[in-house]
Amino acid sequence: MILLKDAKEILSLQGAALKKGRGIKNEDLSVLKNHSLIVDKEKICWIGELKKLPSDFKKKIKKEISLKNKVLMPTLIECHTHTVFAGSRSAEFEMRLQGASYQEISANGGGILSTQKAIDLISKAQLLNLTQKRVNQFVKQGVSVVEIKSGYGLDLKNEIKSLEILKQIENALVIPTFLGAHAVPKSFSSEQEYLNFLKLKVLPEVKKKKLSQRVDIFIEKGFFSKDVAREYLKHCQSLGFEITIHADQISLSGGSELACELGALSADHVIQLSEKEIKKISQSEVTPVLLPLADLYMRCAYPPARKLIDSGARVALASDFNPGTCPSQDVMMVGLLARLEMKMTLTEVIVAYTLGASYALNLQDQLGSIEVGKKALIAILEGDASDLFYSSTQNPISERFFQNKVQKLNSAEF
Repeated sequence: MILLKDAKEILSLQGAALKKGRGIKNEDLSVLKNHSLIVDKEKICWIGELKKLPSDFKKKIKKEISLKNKVLMPTLIECHTHTVFAGSRSAEFEMRLQGASYQEISANGGGILSTQKAIDLISKAQLLNLTQKRVNQFVKQGVSVVEIKSGYGLDLKNEIKSLEILKQIENALVIPTFLGAHAVPKSFSSEQEYLNFLKLKVLPEVKKKKLSQRVDIFIEKGFFSKDVAREYLKHCQSLGFEITIHADQISLSGGSELACELGALSADHVIQLSEKEIKKISQSEVTPVLLPLADLYMRCAYPPARKLIDSGARVALASDFNPGTCPSQDVMMVGLLARLEMKMTLTEVIVAYTLGASYALNLQDQLGSIEVGKKALIAILEGDASDLFYSSTQNPISERFFQNKVQKLNSAEF
């Protein structure tokens, strides 16, 4: 057993967890002052004041770590990234700034299909090295859980290659998601033909090799339609996969509505929502994942976060790190934009990037708050919680507790 003692404050988020991440108020951070906690087998088994430490625990403590003047909180969770990719799409960024639309770039061989070519040319070892460096960049900012989607292979060989390397990533808990339905390759005549290929050839391999328990799809004009996606996602569910949807990013294309209909874990982007979709989401278990850093790069509207939250929805935040529409891993900037552009409170941002994100990944019983029985993945702050998501260039998270060790995040290890 390991004793983490003398913390100035612990942002336990126990109140937020009781409310399942909905209707969050400042008191739901459930701040514990001058508390300690005990970790056994990488799980929290006791939280309390040191003077009240039970004698049976005291006898079993093998190591004590003082965290005097430090603030503890649950690890940040990146619940939507496209971290496994090759190549650059910097030229497309300039094209967008000159007025080209996302669909126009894609129709001319750019966008997702451009990255598909790059990933086909790179070796597995090179792809692993690139991806590990990017994961380390997240880790340095206080993220110990990273969801990573495939979706740039778009064929059997490269989709499997992308997912297989994720099993070798170190320094973080990686949650792989199969996003074969990211775009239709030029070798297929229709979205239906390509989805049939995924169903017959790729999904069986993903399942057989246990490469992912999650499936995603991009529902948007020029990509996959709601009706065709419904059949595909139902098939995925019949195989035991959890589902999530890229929904209503560029147009109101039915992704959020389908997420509610099928009981998806999350609907991500959710920019183009009507009052009807907002009501449906708020009354469902679907977690809308908000990606304001991608919206900044796309120069588009931001999701109606306030309406979603005030209607009772549980929201999550993530970066959407990818080579085309969000080539940035700036976690503090994500939260800063949520505060500046989506009018979220600091408390709402903290909960969205921890507990809300855990719900988007169906990990709420293991992560998202500091409670007995949950995994001991903890961010350690040098300053105060009020310093979070305040500056895009300064991050108060200086250390983390991960795999039974306190690690300095500016070390050469990352």
